[in-house]
Amino acid sequence: MRALKAALERARRLGASYADLRVVKRRDEGIVVKNGRVDSVESSEEEGVGIRALVNGAWGFASCSSLEQEDIERTAELAVRIARASARVKTDDVTLAPVDAICDSYKSAYDIDPFTVSLDEKIGLLMDAERLARQNPKIRVATADMGFRREEKIFLSSEGADIRQEIIESGAHMSAIATDGEEIQERSYPSIFGDYATRGYEFVKSLDLAGHAEEIADQAAELLSAPQCPSKVTDLVLGTNQLALQIHESCGHPSELDRVLGTEASFAGTSFLTLEKRGNFRYGSDDVTIVADATIPGGLGTFGYDDEGVPAQRVELVKRGIFSDYLTSRETSPLVNQRSNGCMRADGWNRTPIIRMTNINLMPGDWTLDEIIRDTKDGIYMEANKSWSIDDKRLNFQFGTEIAWEIKDGGLGRMLKNPTYTGITPEFWRSCDAIANRDFWHLWGLPSCGKGEPMQVAHVGHGASPARFRKVRVGVGKW
Repeated sequence: MRALKAALERARRLGASYADLRVVKRRDEGIVVKNGRVDSVESSEEEGVGIRALVNGAWGFASCSSLEQEDIERTAELAVRIARASARVKTDDVTLAPVDAICDSYKSAYDIDPFTVSLDEKIGLLMDAERLARQNPKIRVATADMGFRREEKIFLSSEGADIRQEIIESGAHMSAIATDGEEIQERSYPSIFGDYATRGYEFVKSLDLAGHAEEIADQAAELLSAPQCPSKVTDLVLGTNQLALQIHESCGHPSELDRVLGTEASFAGTSFLTLEKRGNFRYGSDDVTIVADATIPGGLGTFGYDDEGVPAQRVELVKRGIFSDYLTSRETSPLVNQRSNGCMRADGWNRTPIIRMTNINLMPGDWTLDEIIRDTKDGIYMEANKSWSIDDKRLNFQFGTEIAWEIKDGGLGRMLKNPTYTGITPEFWRSCDAIANRDFWHLWGLPSCGKGEPMQVAHVGHGASPARFRKVRVGVGKW
Protein backbone atom coordinates (compact mmCIF):
# COMPACT_ATOMS: atom_id res chain seq x y z
CA MET A 1 0.00 0.00 0.00
CA ARG A 2 2.86 2.37 0.77
CA ALA A 3 4.25 1.86 -2.74
CA LEU A 4 0.88 2.66 -4.30
CA LYS A 5 0.44 5.88 -2.38
CA ALA A 6 4.01 6.86 -3.15
CA ALA A 7 3.30 6.49 -6.86
CA LEU A 8 0.30 8.82 -6.66
CA GLU A 9 2.34 11.34 -4.71
CA ARG A 10 5.08 11.17 -7.32
CA ALA A 11 2.54 11.91 -10.06
CA ARG A 12 1.38 14.97 -8.15
CA ARG A 13 4.93 16.21 -7.53
CA LEU A 14 5.60 15.92 -11.26
CA GLY A 15 2.65 18.17 -12.08
CA ALA A 16 -0.50 16.05 -12.17
CA SER A 17 -3.58 17.93 -11.01
CA TYR A 18 -5.26 14.55 -10.51
CA ALA A 19 -4.12 10.93 -10.60
CA ASP A 20 -5.65 7.55 -9.89
CA LEU A 21 -4.32 4.04 -9.69
CA ARG A 22 -5.88 0.59 -10.11
CA VAL A 23 -4.30 -2.67 -9.03
CA VAL A 24 -6.10 -5.58 -10.70
CA LYS A 25 -5.57 -9.26 -9.96
CA ARG A 26 -7.57 -11.58 -12.20
CA ARG A 27 -8.00 -15.34 -12.39
CA ASP A 28 -9.88 -16.98 -15.26
CA GLU A 29 -10.87 -20.57 -15.98
CA GLY A 30 -12.65 -22.00 -19.00
CA ILE A 31 -13.63 -25.58 -19.89
CA VAL A 32 -15.06 -26.87 -23.18
CA VAL A 33 -16.20 -30.41 -24.00
CA LYS A 34 -17.16 -31.50 -27.50
CA ASN A 35 -18.56 -34.78 -28.79
CA GLY A 36 -17.61 -36.79 -25.73
CA ARG A 37 -14.11 -35.39 -25.29
CA VAL A 38 -12.51 -32.53 -23.40
CA ASP A 39 -11.80 -29.94 -26.08
CA SER A 40 -9.94 -27.43 -23.90
CA VAL A 41 -9.16 -26.48 -20.33
CA GLU A 42 -7.72 -23.02 -19.85
CA SER A 43 -6.58 -21.32 -16.68
CA SER A 44 -4.80 -18.00 -16.33
CA GLU A 45 -3.77 -15.48 -13.70
CA GLU A 46 -2.51 -11.96 -14.12
CA GLU A 47 -1.81 -8.94 -11.95
CA GLY A 48 -0.73 -5.42 -12.66
CA VAL A 49 -1.29 -1.74 -12.08
CA GLY A 50 -2.70 1.01 -14.32
CA ILE A 51 -2.21 4.71 -13.57
CA ARG A 52 -4.00 7.73 -15.02
CA ALA A 53 -2.64 11.26 -14.67
CA LEU A 54 -4.25 14.57 -15.61
CA VAL A 55 -1.72 17.26 -16.57
CA ASN A 56 -2.49 20.62 -18.16
CA GLY A 57 -6.03 19.46 -18.91
CA ALA A 58 -5.07 16.23 -20.71
CA TRP A 59 -4.90 12.54 -19.82
CA GLY A 60 -1.96 10.21 -19.71
CA PHE A 61 -2.10 6.49 -18.95
CA ALA A 62 0.58 3.90 -18.29
CA SER A 63 0.65 0.42 -16.80
CA CYS A 64 3.04 -2.29 -15.63
CA SER A 65 2.87 -5.88 -14.43
CA SER A 66 5.20 -5.30 -11.48
CA LEU A 67 4.09 -4.20 -8.03
CA GLU A 68 7.57 -3.20 -6.92
CA GLN A 69 7.65 0.39 -5.67
CA GLU A 70 10.33 1.47 -8.12
CA ASP A 71 8.39 0.12 -11.09
CA ILE A 72 5.09 1.62 -9.96
CA GLU A 73 6.67 5.06 -9.47
CA ARG A 74 8.30 4.78 -12.89
CA THR A 75 4.87 4.00 -14.35
CA ALA A 76 3.38 7.05 -12.63
CA GLU A 77 6.14 9.18 -14.11
CA LEU A 78 5.42 7.78 -17.59
CA ALA A 79 1.70 8.55 -17.22
CA VAL A 80 2.57 12.16 -16.38
CA ARG A 81 4.92 12.44 -19.36
CA ILE A 82 2.24 11.05 -21.70
CA ALA A 83 -0.33 13.48 -20.30
CA ARG A 84 2.01 16.43 -20.76
CA ALA A 85 2.65 15.41 -24.36
CA SER A 86 -1.09 14.94 -24.97
CA ALA A 87 -1.77 18.44 -23.67
CA ARG A 88 0.17 19.89 -26.59
CA VAL A 89 -2.47 18.66 -29.04
CA LYS A 90 -5.63 18.87 -26.93
CA THR A 91 -8.71 20.64 -28.22
CA ASP A 92 -10.34 21.24 -24.81
CA ASP A 93 -9.36 20.88 -21.18
CA VAL A 94 -10.63 17.83 -19.33
CA THR A 95 -12.96 18.82 -16.50
CA LEU A 96 -13.88 16.18 -13.93
CA ALA A 97 -17.24 16.12 -12.18
CA PRO A 98 -16.84 16.03 -8.40
CA VAL A 99 -17.04 12.73 -6.53
CA ASP A 100 -16.80 11.91 -2.85
CA ALA A 101 -13.48 10.43 -1.76
CA ILE A 102 -14.81 7.07 -0.58
CA CYS A 103 -12.96 4.50 1.53
CA ASP A 104 -14.90 1.25 1.29
CA SER A 105 -14.90 -2.38 0.21
CA TYR A 106 -17.30 -4.49 -1.88
CA LYS A 107 -17.58 -8.22 -2.43
CA SER A 108 -20.05 -10.00 -4.71
CA ALA A 109 -22.23 -12.66 -3.10
CA TYR A 110 -21.82 -16.37 -3.83
CA ASP A 111 -22.47 -19.72 -2.15
CA ILE A 112 -19.85 -21.94 -3.80
CA ASP A 113 -16.45 -20.58 -4.82
CA PRO A 114 -16.06 -22.04 -8.34
CA PHE A 115 -12.30 -22.26 -7.94
CA THR A 116 -12.72 -24.74 -5.09
CA VAL A 117 -14.80 -27.16 -7.22
CA SER A 118 -12.80 -30.02 -8.72
CA LEU A 119 -12.07 -30.13 -12.42
CA ASP A 120 -13.53 -33.64 -12.53
CA GLU A 121 -16.89 -32.41 -11.25
CA LYS A 122 -17.03 -29.57 -13.74
CA ILE A 123 -16.09 -31.77 -16.69
CA GLY A 124 -18.59 -34.39 -15.57
CA LEU A 125 -21.43 -31.87 -15.58
CA LEU A 126 -20.55 -30.77 -19.12
CA MET A 127 -20.09 -34.34 -20.36
CA ASP A 128 -23.51 -35.36 -19.09
CA ALA A 129 -25.17 -32.49 -20.95
CA GLU A 130 -23.55 -32.92 -24.33
CA ARG A 131 -23.90 -36.73 -24.20
CA LEU A 132 -27.67 -36.35 -23.83
CA ALA A 133 -27.76 -33.96 -26.78
CA ARG A 134 -25.97 -36.50 -28.99
CA GLN A 135 -28.62 -39.14 -28.37
CA ASN A 136 -30.57 -37.60 -31.23
CA PRO A 137 -29.14 -39.25 -34.38
CA LYS A 138 -29.26 -36.00 -36.38
CA ILE A 139 -26.93 -34.20 -34.00
CA ARG A 140 -23.41 -34.15 -35.42
CA VAL A 141 -21.73 -31.75 -33.00
CA ALA A 142 -22.60 -31.10 -29.38
CA THR A 143 -20.59 -28.80 -27.14
CA ALA A 144 -20.87 -27.61 -23.55
CA ASP A 145 -18.71 -25.09 -21.76
CA MET A 146 -18.40 -23.13 -18.55
CA GLY A 147 -16.29 -20.20 -17.42
CA PHE A 148 -15.30 -18.48 -14.18
CA ARG A 149 -13.52 -15.30 -13.12
CA ARG A 150 -12.30 -13.83 -9.87
CA GLU A 151 -11.23 -10.20 -10.05
CA GLU A 152 -9.74 -8.31 -7.11
CA LYS A 153 -9.21 -4.56 -7.45
CA ILE A 154 -7.71 -1.76 -5.42
CA PHE A 155 -8.55 1.80 -6.46
CA LEU A 156 -6.70 4.81 -5.05
CA SER A 157 -6.95 8.43 -6.13
CA SER A 158 -5.09 11.62 -5.36
CA GLU A 159 -8.40 12.92 -3.96
CA GLY A 160 -8.27 10.33 -1.17
CA ALA A 161 -10.37 7.42 -2.47
CA ASP A 162 -9.41 3.95 -1.23
CA ILE A 163 -11.70 1.19 -2.54
CA ARG A 164 -11.26 -2.60 -2.54
CA GLN A 165 -13.48 -4.93 -4.56
CA GLU A 166 -13.69 -8.67 -5.18
CA ILE A 167 -16.09 -9.99 -7.82
CA ILE A 168 -16.67 -13.62 -8.78
CA GLU A 169 -18.41 -14.54 -12.05
CA SER A 170 -19.74 -17.91 -13.22
CA GLY A 171 -21.61 -19.12 -16.29
CA ALA A 172 -22.17 -21.88 -18.83
CA HIS A 173 -23.51 -22.69 -22.29
CA MET A 174 -24.23 -25.61 -24.58
CA SER A 175 -25.23 -26.13 -28.21
CA ALA A 176 -26.39 -28.89 -30.54
CA ILE A 177 -25.79 -28.82 -34.29
CA ALA A 178 -27.98 -30.96 -36.54
CA THR A 179 -27.52 -31.79 -40.21
CA ASP A 180 -29.32 -33.88 -42.81
CA GLY A 181 -26.54 -33.67 -45.36
CA GLU A 182 -28.00 -30.64 -47.10
CA GLU A 183 -28.29 -28.01 -44.40
CA ILE A 184 -27.26 -27.30 -40.83
CA GLN A 185 -29.32 -25.99 -37.90
CA GLU A 186 -28.14 -25.13 -34.40
CA ARG A 187 -29.87 -24.65 -31.07
CA SER A 188 -28.17 -23.29 -28.01
CA TYR A 189 -29.00 -23.08 -24.32
CA PRO A 190 -29.58 -20.85 -22.44
CA SER A 191 -28.57 -18.56 -25.35
CA ILE A 192 -25.88 -18.33 -27.99
CA PHE A 193 -23.72 -16.51 -25.42
CA GLY A 194 -24.70 -18.76 -22.52
CA ASP A 195 -25.66 -17.05 -19.28
CA TYR A 196 -23.35 -15.55 -16.66
CA ALA A 197 -23.78 -13.86 -13.30
CA THR A 198 -21.80 -12.47 -10.40
CA ARG A 199 -22.53 -15.69 -8.53
CA GLY A 200 -20.63 -18.83 -7.66
CA TYR A 201 -20.71 -22.39 -8.98
CA GLU A 202 -24.28 -22.70 -7.72
CA PHE A 203 -25.34 -20.53 -10.70
CA VAL A 204 -23.91 -23.04 -13.19
CA LYS A 205 -25.74 -25.86 -11.43
CA SER A 206 -28.99 -23.88 -11.51
CA LEU A 207 -28.82 -23.66 -15.33
CA ASP A 208 -29.36 -27.45 -15.46
CA LEU A 209 -27.63 -27.99 -18.80
CA ALA A 210 -28.39 -31.71 -18.81
CA GLY A 211 -32.07 -31.05 -18.18
CA HIS A 212 -32.33 -29.01 -21.40
CA ALA A 213 -29.97 -31.01 -23.62
CA GLU A 214 -32.52 -33.30 -25.26
CA GLU A 215 -34.96 -30.44 -25.87
CA ILE A 216 -32.47 -28.29 -27.80
CA ALA A 217 -31.19 -31.34 -29.71
CA ASP A 218 -34.72 -32.27 -30.78
CA GLN A 219 -35.44 -28.69 -31.82
CA ALA A 220 -32.24 -28.48 -33.87
CA ALA A 221 -33.22 -31.70 -35.65
CA GLU A 222 -36.79 -30.54 -36.22
CA LEU A 223 -35.59 -27.24 -37.70
CA LEU A 224 -34.02 -29.14 -40.59
CA SER A 225 -37.44 -29.89 -42.06
CA ALA A 226 -39.30 -26.84 -40.72
CA PRO A 227 -40.65 -24.26 -43.22
CA GLN A 228 -38.72 -21.07 -43.81
CA CYS A 229 -39.73 -17.93 -41.95
CA PRO A 230 -42.01 -16.02 -44.34
CA SER A 231 -41.19 -12.57 -45.67
CA LYS A 232 -43.87 -10.12 -44.62
CA VAL A 233 -44.87 -7.36 -42.19
CA THR A 234 -46.41 -8.86 -39.08
CA ASP A 235 -46.59 -8.63 -35.32
CA LEU A 236 -43.45 -9.90 -33.60
CA VAL A 237 -43.09 -11.37 -30.12
CA LEU A 238 -39.52 -11.66 -28.88
CA GLY A 239 -38.37 -14.04 -26.18
CA THR A 240 -36.35 -12.65 -23.30
CA ASN A 241 -33.01 -14.02 -24.56
CA GLN A 242 -33.39 -12.27 -27.94
CA LEU A 243 -34.58 -9.07 -26.32
CA ALA A 244 -31.36 -9.00 -24.29
CA LEU A 245 -29.29 -8.45 -27.44
CA GLN A 246 -31.86 -6.06 -28.91
CA ILE A 247 -31.51 -3.91 -25.80
CA HIS A 248 -27.73 -4.20 -25.91
CA GLU A 249 -27.35 -3.05 -29.49
CA SER A 250 -30.17 -0.51 -29.88
CA CYS A 251 -30.30 1.11 -26.44
CA GLY A 252 -27.19 0.28 -24.43
CA HIS A 253 -24.56 1.30 -26.97
CA PRO A 254 -26.30 4.42 -28.32
CA SER A 255 -26.78 5.77 -24.77
CA GLU A 256 -23.02 5.73 -24.09
CA LEU A 257 -22.12 9.43 -23.97
CA ASP A 258 -18.66 8.99 -25.48
CA ARG A 259 -20.31 7.57 -28.63
CA VAL A 260 -22.70 10.52 -28.70
CA LEU A 261 -19.81 12.98 -28.45
CA GLY A 262 -17.82 11.21 -31.16
CA THR A 263 -14.85 10.32 -28.96
CA GLU A 264 -15.63 6.61 -29.43
CA ALA A 265 -16.55 5.31 -32.85
CA SER A 266 -15.23 1.76 -33.20
CA PHE A 267 -17.44 -1.33 -33.52
CA ALA A 268 -20.46 0.16 -35.27
CA GLY A 269 -19.78 3.68 -34.45
CA THR A 270 -21.43 6.62 -32.82
CA SER A 271 -25.08 7.27 -31.81
CA PHE A 272 -28.34 8.75 -33.01
CA LEU A 273 -29.18 9.86 -29.44
CA THR A 274 -27.60 13.30 -29.82
CA LEU A 275 -27.59 15.83 -26.98
CA GLU A 276 -30.68 17.78 -28.00
CA LYS A 277 -32.78 14.61 -27.71
CA ARG A 278 -32.25 14.20 -23.97
CA GLY A 279 -35.50 14.68 -22.08
CA ASN A 280 -37.78 15.09 -25.10
CA PHE A 281 -37.12 12.41 -27.72
CA ARG A 282 -39.75 9.70 -28.18
CA TYR A 283 -37.54 6.62 -28.09
CA GLY A 284 -40.30 4.07 -27.46
CA SER A 285 -43.93 3.62 -26.52
CA ASP A 286 -45.31 4.54 -23.09
CA ASP A 287 -44.80 0.88 -22.12
CA VAL A 288 -41.03 1.14 -22.55
CA THR A 289 -38.88 2.03 -19.54
CA ILE A 290 -35.21 1.07 -19.69
CA VAL A 291 -32.82 1.43 -16.77
CA ALA A 292 -29.09 1.06 -16.26
CA ASP A 293 -28.74 -0.67 -12.90
CA ALA A 294 -25.31 -1.58 -11.52
CA THR A 295 -26.81 -2.38 -8.12
CA ILE A 296 -29.07 -5.34 -8.93
CA PRO A 297 -27.88 -8.53 -7.18
CA GLY A 298 -26.17 -11.08 -9.40
CA GLY A 299 -25.98 -8.99 -12.56
CA LEU A 300 -22.89 -9.39 -14.71
CA GLY A 301 -22.77 -5.60 -14.85
CA THR A 302 -23.10 -5.30 -11.07
CA PHE A 303 -20.31 -3.86 -8.90
CA GLY A 304 -19.77 -1.61 -5.92
CA TYR A 305 -17.81 1.19 -7.60
CA ASP A 306 -16.69 1.92 -11.14
CA ASP A 307 -13.05 2.43 -12.10
CA GLU A 308 -13.20 6.11 -11.18
CA GLY A 309 -14.40 5.40 -7.66
CA VAL A 310 -18.00 6.42 -8.44
CA PRO A 311 -20.66 4.36 -6.59
CA ALA A 312 -22.83 1.94 -8.57
CA GLN A 313 -26.20 3.48 -9.46
CA ARG A 314 -29.62 2.87 -10.98
CA VAL A 315 -30.37 5.33 -13.79
CA GLU A 316 -33.44 5.62 -16.03
CA LEU A 317 -32.26 5.84 -19.64
CA VAL A 318 -35.77 5.74 -21.12
CA LYS A 319 -38.76 6.67 -18.96
CA ARG A 320 -42.18 5.72 -20.28
CA GLY A 321 -40.86 6.00 -23.81
CA ILE A 322 -38.94 9.29 -23.48
CA PHE A 323 -35.14 9.23 -23.71
CA SER A 324 -33.95 10.69 -20.41
CA ASP A 325 -30.27 10.01 -19.69
CA TYR A 326 -26.88 8.76 -20.84
CA LEU A 327 -24.22 6.44 -19.50
CA THR A 328 -21.53 8.84 -18.30
CA SER A 329 -18.08 9.33 -16.77
CA ARG A 330 -16.56 12.06 -14.59
CA GLU A 331 -15.20 13.67 -17.75
CA THR A 332 -18.35 13.54 -19.90
CA SER A 333 -21.07 14.17 -17.29
CA PRO A 334 -20.36 17.92 -16.90
CA LEU A 335 -21.34 18.29 -20.56
CA VAL A 336 -24.89 17.29 -19.60
CA ASN A 337 -24.81 19.23 -16.30
CA GLN A 338 -24.68 16.32 -13.89
CA ARG A 339 -22.36 14.08 -11.92
CA SER A 340 -21.08 10.78 -13.25
CA ASN A 341 -23.51 7.88 -12.96
CA GLY A 342 -20.65 5.41 -12.58
CA CYS A 343 -20.12 3.71 -15.95
CA MET A 344 -16.34 3.82 -16.36
CA ARG A 345 -14.73 0.39 -16.46
CA ALA A 346 -11.51 -1.04 -17.87
CA ASP A 347 -10.77 -4.52 -19.17
CA GLY A 348 -7.94 -5.25 -16.76
CA TRP A 349 -4.96 -3.39 -15.40
CA ASN A 350 -3.38 -2.49 -18.76
CA ARG A 351 -6.36 -0.64 -20.24
CA THR A 352 -7.68 2.82 -19.44
CA PRO A 353 -11.31 2.98 -18.28
CA ILE A 354 -13.97 3.85 -20.86
CA ILE A 355 -17.76 4.21 -20.62
CA ARG A 356 -19.36 0.76 -20.52
CA MET A 357 -22.84 -0.59 -20.02
CA THR A 358 -23.80 -1.96 -16.61
CA ASN A 359 -27.07 -3.95 -16.50
CA ILE A 360 -29.33 -2.34 -19.11
CA ASN A 361 -32.83 -3.60 -18.36
CA LEU A 362 -36.27 -3.36 -19.94
CA MET A 363 -38.70 -3.03 -17.07
CA PRO A 364 -41.48 -5.65 -16.98
CA GLY A 365 -45.10 -4.97 -17.88
CA ASP A 366 -48.29 -6.56 -16.56
CA TRP A 367 -49.02 -9.25 -19.17
CA THR A 368 -48.32 -12.97 -19.08
CA LEU A 369 -46.67 -14.51 -22.13
CA ASP A 370 -49.81 -16.59 -22.75
CA GLU A 371 -51.91 -13.41 -22.73
CA ILE A 372 -49.61 -11.78 -25.28
CA ILE A 373 -49.85 -14.80 -27.57
CA ARG A 374 -53.64 -15.05 -27.18
CA ASP A 375 -53.96 -11.34 -27.97
CA THR A 376 -52.00 -11.70 -31.22
CA LYS A 377 -54.10 -12.66 -34.23
CA ASP A 378 -51.26 -13.09 -36.70
CA GLY A 379 -47.57 -12.94 -35.86
CA ILE A 380 -44.28 -14.71 -35.20
CA TYR A 381 -42.61 -15.60 -31.90
CA MET A 382 -38.78 -15.62 -32.08
CA GLU A 383 -36.17 -16.84 -29.60
CA ALA A 384 -32.39 -17.15 -29.26
CA ASN A 385 -30.14 -14.82 -31.21
CA LYS A 386 -28.21 -16.19 -34.16
CA SER A 387 -26.90 -13.10 -35.97
CA TRP A 388 -27.04 -9.33 -35.80
CA SER A 389 -26.10 -6.22 -37.75
CA ILE A 390 -26.58 -2.53 -36.95
CA ASP A 391 -25.37 0.68 -38.58
CA ASP A 392 -22.87 3.11 -37.08
CA LYS A 393 -25.61 5.39 -35.69
CA ARG A 394 -27.36 2.42 -34.05
CA LEU A 395 -30.49 3.06 -36.11
CA ASN A 396 -30.98 0.46 -38.86
CA PHE A 397 -30.67 -3.12 -37.68
CA GLN A 398 -31.26 -6.72 -38.67
CA PHE A 399 -31.37 -9.69 -36.30
CA GLY A 400 -31.60 -13.40 -36.96
CA THR A 401 -32.69 -15.95 -34.38
CA GLU A 402 -32.24 -19.70 -34.09
CA ILE A 403 -35.90 -20.57 -33.94
CA ALA A 404 -39.41 -19.18 -34.30
CA TRP A 405 -43.04 -20.25 -34.24
CA GLU A 406 -45.91 -18.75 -36.16
CA ILE A 407 -48.79 -17.24 -34.18
CA LYS A 408 -52.26 -17.85 -35.62
CA ASP A 409 -55.49 -16.69 -34.01
CA GLY A 410 -53.93 -16.42 -30.56
CA GLY A 411 -52.03 -19.72 -30.52
CA LEU A 412 -48.55 -20.98 -31.36
CA GLY A 413 -48.41 -22.85 -34.66
CA ARG A 414 -45.65 -24.33 -36.81
CA MET A 415 -41.96 -24.10 -36.00
CA LEU A 416 -40.09 -21.84 -38.46
CA LYS A 417 -36.43 -21.88 -39.42
CA ASN A 418 -33.99 -19.09 -40.33
CA PRO A 419 -36.15 -16.30 -38.84
CA THR A 420 -35.00 -12.71 -39.23
CA TYR A 421 -36.43 -9.27 -38.56
CA THR A 422 -35.40 -5.72 -39.41
CA GLY A 423 -36.24 -2.27 -38.13
CA ILE A 424 -35.24 1.27 -37.26
CA THR A 425 -34.51 1.66 -33.56
CA PRO A 426 -37.02 4.34 -32.45
CA GLU A 427 -39.75 3.09 -34.78
CA PHE A 428 -39.25 -0.43 -33.45
CA TRP A 429 -39.43 0.52 -29.77
CA ARG A 430 -42.40 2.82 -30.39
CA SER A 431 -44.28 -0.20 -31.76
CA CYS A 432 -43.93 -2.09 -28.46
CA ASP A 433 -47.40 -2.48 -26.95
CA ALA A 434 -47.12 -5.45 -24.57
CA ILE A 435 -44.42 -6.58 -22.12
CA ALA A 436 -44.68 -9.66 -19.92
CA ASN A 437 -44.63 -9.28 -16.15
CA ARG A 438 -41.95 -9.86 -13.52
CA ASP A 439 -42.59 -13.63 -13.46
CA PHE A 440 -41.16 -13.84 -17.00
CA TRP A 441 -38.31 -11.37 -16.44
CA HIS A 442 -34.74 -12.68 -16.59
CA LEU A 443 -31.40 -10.92 -16.09
CA TRP A 444 -28.98 -12.23 -18.73
CA GLY A 445 -25.20 -12.03 -18.39
CA LEU A 446 -23.28 -11.19 -21.57
CA PRO A 447 -19.48 -11.65 -21.17
CA SER A 448 -18.39 -10.47 -24.61
CA CYS A 449 -19.18 -6.80 -25.25
CA GLY A 450 -16.42 -5.33 -27.43
CA LYS A 451 -15.55 -1.65 -27.55
CA GLY A 452 -12.55 0.61 -27.92
CA GLU A 453 -9.17 0.65 -29.67
CA PRO A 454 -7.34 -1.39 -28.58
CA MET A 455 -10.45 -3.49 -28.01
CA GLN A 456 -11.70 -4.04 -24.49
CA VAL A 457 -14.19 -6.77 -23.60
CA ALA A 458 -16.75 -5.86 -20.94
CA HIS A 459 -19.07 -8.12 -18.97
CA VAL A 460 -22.57 -6.64 -18.94
CA GLY A 461 -26.14 -7.65 -18.12
CA HIS A 462 -29.58 -7.23 -19.68
CA GLY A 463 -32.90 -7.93 -18.01
CA ALA A 464 -36.10 -8.39 -20.00
CA SER A 465 -39.46 -10.11 -20.23
CA PRO A 466 -40.94 -11.25 -23.57
CA ALA A 467 -42.51 -8.36 -25.47
CA ARG A 468 -44.63 -7.69 -28.55
CA PHE A 469 -43.85 -5.27 -31.38
CA ARG A 470 -46.47 -4.37 -33.99
CA LYS A 471 -46.00 -4.42 -37.78
CA VAL A 472 -42.37 -5.53 -38.01
CA ARG A 473 -40.71 -6.69 -41.21
CA VAL A 474 -39.62 -10.31 -40.95
CA GLY A 475 -37.89 -12.65 -43.40
CA VAL A 476 -35.33 -11.91 -46.09
CA GLY A 477 -37.43 -11.80 -49.27
CA LYS A 478 -38.35 -8.81 -51.43
CA TRP A 479 -40.90 -6.39 -50.06
